[in-house]
Parts: sequence; C-alpha cells; structure tokens
Amino acid sequence: MKKVLITGAAGFIGFFLAKRLLAEGVEVVGLDNLNDYYDPGLKRSRLDQLAGQENFTFALLDLADRPAVAKLFAAHGFDVVVNLAAQAGVRYSLENPHSYVDSNVVGFVNVLEGCRHNGVKHLVFASSSSVYGGNTTMPFSVHDNVDHPVSLYAATKKSNELMAHTYSHLYGLPCTGLRFFTVYGPWGRPDMAYFLFTRAILAGQPIKVFNFGKMKRDFTYIDDIIEGVVRVINRTPVENSAWDRVNPDPATSWGPYRIYNIGNNQQEDLLYFIEVLEGCLGRKAEKEFLPMQNGDVPATYANVDDLVRDVGFKPTTTIEEGLRRFVDWYRGYYR
Repeated sequence: MKKVLITGAAGFIGFFLAKRLLAEGVEVVGLDNLNDYYDPGLKRSRLDQLAGQENFTFALLDLADRPAVAKLFAAHGFDVVVNLAAQAGVRYSLENPHSYVDSNVVGFVNVLEGCRHNGVKHLVFASSSSVYGGNTTMPFSVHDNVDHPVSLYAATKKSNELMAHTYSHLYGLPCTGLRFFTVYGPWGRPDMAYFLFTRAILAGQPIKVFNFGKMKRDFTYIDDIIEGVVRVINRTPVENSAWDRVNPDPATSWGPYRIYNIGNNQQEDLLYFIEVLEGCLGRKAEKEFLPMQNGDVPATYANVDDLVRDVGFKPTTTIEEGLRRFVDWYRGYYR
C-alpha cells in the first residue's frame, strides 16, 4: 500500500483514516467537494489538520464529475481506493433524493470505472447498517438477505454493494464493502443525534427523542472504525471457492468480493446513551418525545464474527469513554 485515494477526506471517517495512513507513511490523496450538507467550516478545519503533511495531496472535486474523476485516477496510479464520499443522512434523503443519486450512485460508478481502468488493487467502500432496513433478526449478519431498505439512502448503499459485486465479477476488481454502525466521536458529523443533543443541552434547549425513546443503537467509536478499516485495507479479498449458487451467501462471492459489519457488537438504549451524555456534560436534558420518523429503524446491532475471524479485530470502546472524549473535544473546538 503505497498510494491511497480517500474520497470524502474532509468528512468524519475520511479525515481520521487519512491521519492514520499518513502517520504510517502512506501517500494519501484526499478528495472532497466540501458541500454544505453540514458546516463546511468543520470540514475545512479537518483539512487544516492534514494540510502541509509531506505525503498528503488534496483534490477539490465532485465524484459526479466524470471527466475530472477519470483524470485524477489516470494521473496518480492508486494502489488502493477507499470510497467514503457520499450524501449521508437518512432523513435528508426524504427531502432531497436527487443528491443521493448524484453522489452515491453516479459518483460511485465513476469510482468503479476509475479503479477498473487504472489497475487499482483493492477498492474498499463505505456501506451502512441502514441496508438492513426491514430486517428484525438481531444481531444483523452480513449473511442475511438485505433486500428491503426503508430509505433512499439505504437503497443507494445497497446499490453500491451490488455495483461493486458486478465489477468484481466482470473485471476481477477486488472489492470490500463495510457496513458502519452509528459512528460517533470527536470531529463528528453535526447532523448526528449525539452532536445535536450536545448542542441543545448546552444551550438549554430541549432535545428531540424519536420513537418516544424506544430506540437501540450499536454506537461505534471512530477509533474502532478506523482500526477496522485499516485492517480490511490490508486484506485483499479473494474468490470464495465454496460459494454455493443454490444457497447464495450475500457476504461473499465467486469473485474477489467481501462484505463486513464494523460495529461495537453492543446494543445501547438511546435513553441510556443520553444519560451518559448528560453525565459528561454535567447537565440534564429536557426531552421532547416524538414518534418514529419515516425511513428510520428502531434498532441496530452488528454481528462482527466475520470481521474478527478474518482480520482479528473487534471494537471495544465503551460509550462512557467515547462520549467523554467527544465532549472534551466539543468544549475545546466550540469553546
């Protein structure tokens, strides 16, 4: 792994992955369009942490710009591509569906084509726990069928898995998809619940608690996500010679293709999560209980057995420790 392209490098996960790979001496090209889905100032602050490092180059462009993406791939000769760029957010997909098609579908095709035509040895791409949609069997397993998404965001992430599999089959492109489970931590996304809760609690405003608080999430700390991603990058998938066409396994293929969950393997009640956050902030939250929102799911819970077996890693950071680190960062960053 000599040169890596990270798309979405100014985003939450992309920023931390770039820092980690740069610290290990890898040459990193970071791509981002710095859109205004959330505060571009936070994205620029992340980039400021990367700027000036000898092995880091930043490319300001949109993945949907086919000629620009093709030119970038041809110019650099990447060994590995990690696609983290996407239009995020389940609820926003109800308001602005076209942005999800542009970023998550058109942009992803351009990434696949760039990999195909330029000898990329491994494409690692972000999927999401949202693909489990209507599934209720817990914990969610990569070997389960996931054909019933409940939001357009989830549908675009499922489409990424299908598209990657096609390129793996047709062109022998090694592809690994990672289903992330509720990632949180310092430098996180301001549209995420824990970020919104923190801002509201410190401002003395009520927080919105959906499904009347009857929510469970597999909260995964950013450092655990990055450790899992790095280990997966270094494990190029191979064909599953035992793949059975009569009883097809969704997580593997006859081509060099693999899907993993990266989650904490620990369900937490949303109300307990809020209680821990209150303790870190030293303030109680005024709660506004609301019904479930369209496109949301009541619970997530990751089975990470395949990740543990194949790369020897299982996330371990507790929400008590993770939220403490987040609150320390938040108070410092926002003063």
